Amino acid sequence: MEIILWPFRLIWLLIGLVFNLVGRLLSAVIGVVLMVIGILFCMTVIGVAVGIPVLILGFLLLIKSVL
Repeated sequence: MEIILWPFRLIWLLIGLVFNLVGRLLSAVIGVVLMVIGILFCMTVIGVAVGIPVLILGFLLLIKSVL
């Protein structure tokens, strides 16, 4: 079961590293910017493959900075 959850833990640890390095307020701003970039990528058909992960990463960074 740990092998299946390993990528999610890795992403969460990466977000935690960014959060610890730049602080709470800047992490929230970076999260919003990544969400906007992800939405802009999703507006193109080709960019959906890149836009959705960027959008999710921005959302998780925003959630981590709020909580």
